[in-house]
Amino acid sequence: MAVAEAKISALEARLAAVDLPKGGFTADARAAALARLRGMGLPAKRDEYWRYTDPAAFNAAEAPEADIFDTDEAPVFGALDRVKLVFVDGVFDAEASDDPVLAGVEISRLAEADRADIHWAKSVYGQLEANGQTPVARPLAAFNTAAATDGVLIRVTGRAEKPINLIYLHKSKTSDAVLHHCVKVESGGDLTLLENGPAAARFNKVLEVDVAAGGAFHHVRAQGRDHARRAITHIFARLGAGALFKSFTLTANGMMTRNEAVIEIAGENAVAHIAGAALGDGAKAAFHHDDTVFITHAAEDCESRQVFKKVLKNGATGVFQGKILVKPGAQRTDGYQISQSLLLDDDSQFLAKPELEIYADDVKCSHGSTSGAIDETALFYLRSRGVSRPEAEALLVLSFLADAIAEIEDERIVEDVTSRLEQWLARRR
Repeated sequence: MAVAEAKISALEARLAAVDLPKGGFTADARAAALARLRGMGLPAKRDEYWRYTDPAAFNAAEAPEADIFDTDEAPVFGALDRVKLVFVDGVFDAEASDDPVLAGVEISRLAEADRADIHWAKSVYGQLEANGQTPVARPLAAFNTAAATDGVLIRVTGRAEKPINLIYLHKSKTSDAVLHHCVKVESGGDLTLLENGPAAARFNKVLEVDVAAGGAFHHVRAQGRDHARRAITHIFARLGAGALFKSFTLTANGMMTRNEAVIEIAGENAVAHIAGAALGDGAKAAFHHDDTVFITHAAEDCESRQVFKKVLKNGATGVFQGKILVKPGAQRTDGYQISQSLLLDDDSQFLAKPELEIYADDVKCSHGSTSGAIDETALFYLRSRGVSRPEAEALLVLSFLADAIAEIEDERIVEDVTSRLEQWLARRR
């Protein structure tokens, strides 16, 4: 009882510090999210899916300060021909953004669209998040639905002419950004969504993606590189028959990052792949990185793949919690899950909780998790051929991460991501 009261008290303090939006087409979804939230309170360390990650920084009424990280490094995805939409500390910057028309798809801002009572996003906003609250409660996602002040609403009816790049800039040490994006890919539509940047001192983001039959959604994001930033992100996706969903996340630095993904495969012959590569060095600031994934197979002949790799040093902590749920009737499911860590010293740790829950009898599902140090035999082989130890270690780290990076289909993005990894490793030699 005391724990429940503490969770509700923390929630009321958190709500008192924000101005909840009112009216517009999201009104019903926001009210429902607030009701859900008040029924469960904010997360606590004793909650099953928060046992490895302390939610205190996300629950606090005020955002903890985070120093601004200055770098002269070229921006991620900068070499790609893309449509840029820029947010500074959670506020849209129209002058720094491109004209959304260039993407060839329907794009609007939540802050502007929510002035009307009718919008196509009403069937998405808060709906996938609400579905994703069962069987595991996700209170910080419900908080986002209730409190988000802005975001983008993207509707795709054909093939997008260019990737859309959401850029999140961090300028204030005390910024507290809450953004909510909705994407609806209609039948036969195809979209690539890019995201990069630290966003704010504290960042809470929800991305809801509804992919109709035969649609395709490609998602690549780079989180970094502020050492002191804190972020919790949520992806809620629903896939129709023959739909494709692919998501990859690169994370470097960050005091606290938790990425949640809840994917419902609702139509037959759909494919969902989600992957991540995390690089954590606790030398300059604490590093805690948590990937929590829940994939539900609710239709026949579908495929899911989870591939997560973490490289940790100087007391960094990595967490992976992944589940594959195969519902009755979801025959011929092919579900694969792997989580691995490479520990570069004895001070770092990797905590994993892989799960399978299967209620169909004709399936092929597997999961595995490993943690270890650099292969000394491989290291010796490279050293014996004239490669310096730092360079040899960098090559082995890149090889370790290769499976996760391979989930990106666009070779131009693969080259960019690989280049970022090489730069990160070079700075730490």
